[in-house]
Amino acid sequence: MKRILSSITLCLALAGTMNAQELANFNFGGRQRPVISPEIQNDSVTFRLKADYATVVKLSGSWMPNPYGGTIDMFRGPGNVWEVKIPLPEPEIYTYNFVVDGVAVNDPQNVYVQRDGTRFLPMLIVPGERTENYNEATRHGTVSHPWYHSNVLGMDRRLTVYTPYGYENNPKKKYPVLYLLHGAGGDEEAWISMGRTAQILDNLIEKGLAEPMIVVMPNGNANQAAARTLGIPEKPMQMRWDREALAQMPEAERNKLMNGYVISLCEEIVPFIEKNFRAIAKPASRAIAGLSMGGGHTITASNLYPEMFDYICPLSAAGSATPEQVATLKKAGVKLYFLACGNTDFLFEGSKTLDKTLTEQGLDHEFFVSEGGHVWANWRLYLNTFAQKLFK
Repeated sequence: MKRILSSITLCLALAGTMNAQELANFNFGGRQRPVISPEIQNDSVTFRLKADYATVVKLSGSWMPNPYGGTIDMFRGPGNVWEVKIPLPEPEIYTYNFVVDGVAVNDPQNVYVQRDGTRFLPMLIVPGERTENYNEATRHGTVSHPWYHSNVLGMDRRLTVYTPYGYENNPKKKYPVLYLLHGAGGDEEAWISMGRTAQILDNLIEKGLAEPMIVVMPNGNANQAAARTLGIPEKPMQMRWDREALAQMPEAERNKLMNGYVISLCEEIVPFIEKNFRAIAKPASRAIAGLSMGGGHTITASNLYPEMFDYICPLSAAGSATPEQVATLKKAGVKLYFLACGNTDFLFEGSKTLDKTLTEQGLDHEFFVSEGGHVWANWRLYLNTFAQKLFK
């Protein structure tokens, strides 16, 4: 009997330990004053952090003049809750963190978090016209993560795929497809996490501003099977090649070495999507877009496969096209070439050069120039803009 009672006591103790974190989230009898952070009030926003033993607490945010190291002081209040109120920034999605005695700390009260590579950062979404489509719509599409096998890259690889509201309910309806590529440091989750792709498409489709479409977001790192959060070992990647050795290679082998991911995208991912999803398998129903490195991949894909995509959208692109390549695209009958870049982006001059080449070759296109630099604020804006122009 004593053994039974001892076992019951031990089990209850373990259960109490396991649930300690969950219980800590409740305010029993109103004894704990809830900490609200961030709190938007009219034209200001207040950040708070309960830190009993801190001596110096600061706030760092992407809206600051120095978004990569600038801070402002927070002040200790009752109950060791540190607080600072600032003017509300312009409508946009910002990231921030606290710096507690020199150590970066996330806001434990904020459930809105985005992953930027290996960093998880709390988000501040300032309401307004700019961010209207970045919040949840009434009708939601579905985000899934299918795997495909790549013979070109020699591994199974993970995709992120958005299907629009109603996709599951109408098994006979087929959809156009946007292939949306991330930049350096990103992966197949970047556009969903930081780009708000699902929210933007849900809102645009619900409002009748964009055609219902499938959006495919691959992993553009040829050495990765999937995002690092899955813990799958990465293949060693050769970053530099000997020019003489490359020159002596057969063209097909050299192309595979230099553009393996783009080849896999066009020869493996596109067929996989068109076989496993209800995708319209025509150039007029295929679009490709990408930011930075993904903009370079977008340009390369359109150069290597000029008749595959009728909609081409390089964003803050790290790439270029020759007059001959542009002439080939023109002959193929590209319906939309949407080039976009921020006016202080370090790749702006390259985008201007590409715009000049497109103009000289007579390829009808749009050069969308925004304020700001190489930042997600621009890439969300670009997606929100060009998605309304696709497949019409």
